[in-house]
Amino acid sequence: MSKPCLAVTMGDPAGIGAEIVVKTFDDSSIFDRARPFVIGSVACLELALEQTGIQAPVNRIRSVDDLINSSGIQVLEPVDFDISKLSIGKVSATCGDAAVKYFEAAVRLCQDNAVQGVVTCPINKEAVHAAGYHGDIGHQEILARMTGSRLTATMLMTTGLRVAHLSTHKSLAEAVAYVKLPVLLEKLQLTMDSLKQWGISNPRVAVAALNPHGGEGGMLGREEIEEISPAVQCARNRGMDVVGPYPADSVFYRAAAGEFDAVLALYHDQGHIAIKMHNFAESVTVTMGIPFIRTSVDHGTAFDIAGKNKADASGLLRALETAIDMMNGDLH
Repeated sequence: MSKPCLAVTMGDPAGIGAEIVVKTFDDSSIFDRARPFVIGSVACLELALEQTGIQAPVNRIRSVDDLINSSGIQVLEPVDFDISKLSIGKVSATCGDAAVKYFEAAVRLCQDNAVQGVVTCPINKEAVHAAGYHGDIGHQEILARMTGSRLTATMLMTTGLRVAHLSTHKSLAEAVAYVKLPVLLEKLQLTMDSLKQWGISNPRVAVAALNPHGGEGGMLGREEIEEISPAVQCARNRGMDVVGPYPADSVFYRAAAGEFDAVLALYHDQGHIAIKMHNFAESVTVTMGIPFIRTSVDHGTAFDIAGKNKADASGLLRALETAIDMMNGDLH
């Protein structure tokens, strides 16, 4: 079987994307199981090589058909980027526009079956907004727009812990209002289907409570009684191995101990904090509900250290490895 072809988007040129790309591609092991290439700026990658002291060939390709089965950094450059105007570590509409166009190019390649998946480096939401993409807060919104997927969701993974999210880019007030039985039920179904597709045959998923101590019988909030518990029961009636709601201050510990295959968190920080405290360096973001594999690093553009050769590339390496595992139905 031929190795899968993976597009790696460089992300915001002003951030650490180019640096973690060249560091990751310097690891020859990434070519053992896949044929990765970069969608981004040749000039930015060459600058990152200079800043890191890494020596690697950078070859511009015109299409996926030009890929050769070898190591090195092969780059598809869908838009011209004027590096003379690059201000590393600064929010820029030009950089935001480039980052979106890199990702859009990768999505189109996935839709055309030219590549088997995409792995993304971070984009900056302020830069994307400044570039005029007001509806595209992040990668997930761009994916929903381009694929027409009705239901998407984020799952964060790291060694020993997986966390799906009921909502991500909502204010806390909006996220609480979003905790409704129909939403919970469809996100639970999506989580179960995704885990099975990726190789976990009989997944068990726990649902985190929203309120402190799980609401204390309604004294600290009634969402557990009126929405979450009924959703769990509906899921169980449909044959899903779903349990909870369990207080959020213990459910992630129990999942990390092996009791559950994943936890459904009810808002952004509830799940993200758990993952990042458990193992931030190797945490990966995965999008559920789209017709191809997309994984990502689980950190931002890190403007404060961009261009300083301080970025840890282990998250990008893990995102590549996870994408390959998912393609092979071998998630573990």
